[in-house]
Amino acid sequence: MSAPWMVDDELWALIEPVLPPWPERSPGPRPVDDRLCLQGILFVLFTGITWQQLPPELGFGSGQTCWRRLCRWTEAGVFDQVHRILLAELHAARRIDWTRACVDFSRVRAKRGVPGLIRRRSIAASRAANTT
Repeated sequence: MSAPWMVDDELWALIEPVLPPWPERSPGPRPVDDRLCLQGILFVLFTGITWQQLPPELGFGSGQTCWRRLCRWTEAGVFDQVHRILLAELHAARRIDWTRACVDFSRVRAKRGVPGLIRRRSIAASRAANTT
């Protein structure tokens, strides 16, 4: 079994068309290949290291490069698209048992500025009582 952060050719063939093209006005050439950056991102997520700790000898580029690419792809909606594609592929291959699927979603709105119904004692500093 290969390392979990390595992207094989079959998976890359699904992901690569979804990636946005490299900006034409970017300064200099693209330093690191998209596939290597994705593997660097997955390495950081899998190991839990910080971006600064990504070892350059792995060939994924710097942590800063991978982080910037992650931000760019997130803004472009790449990961939502890849998620949909992979779900469709798994469904077509009958690898998902939808009868066992569970959706868990909760959202609680935080209420601000609602006056309290209970009078509360002030904890503000006050002058001591005169005992003389």
